[in-house]
Amino acid sequence: MDIKQVLEQALQEGYLTPKMEAEVGKICDVASELSAEEYLALDHLMEALLNGEVVVVSRKQFINVMEELVLSEAITRVAEIQATSDRSLDVGELTAYALNRLPPLYATTEEGANYQRQRATQELQELISQQVNQAIAHHLDQPDFFPERQALRSNSGNELIKQISALLQSYAPHYESTSTQQ
Repeated sequence: MDIKQVLEQALQEGYLTPKMEAEVGKICDVASELSAEEYLALDHLMEALLNGEVVVVSRKQFINVMEELVLSEAITRVAEIQATSDRSLDVGELTAYALNRLPPLYATTEEGANYQRQRATQELQELISQQVNQAIAHHLDQPDFFPERQALRSNSGNELIKQISALLQSYAPHYESTSTQQ
């Protein structure tokens, strides 16, 4: 979707969703320079927002209390392990592994978050510890297959194409030469 399409949809529906806002932001971040048409569409969108013709849909504020509980447990365990050994553990990987095996505990208010924390402490702390320990065991059992792995980040189109090309080249180094001979 381009900026003009976002503008048209926003004008038609009367609101700008977080997804539409993110799309405009992504376009602006990736483009080295916007076209005159894109600048006009952005200007028109800003005008529509300022005069109330388009309303921004507010983002629902919520948190997953389980994330903070698991992260805290993972940090504690990693600190203990790294103090007694030379092993390096990625807290993010451990947290994601454990979170994928635990129920989410979402809250939209501070009172709700406090309730979820209390509930988790009483009912789920053992399960949280168990899953973090399982994540650590899983991580320690894994050989270092891909030491060149990189953390998630925003890639430009060219970087992504280069990464895919390198991946394909490593898995099928003779593909080009065999496909042209057939």
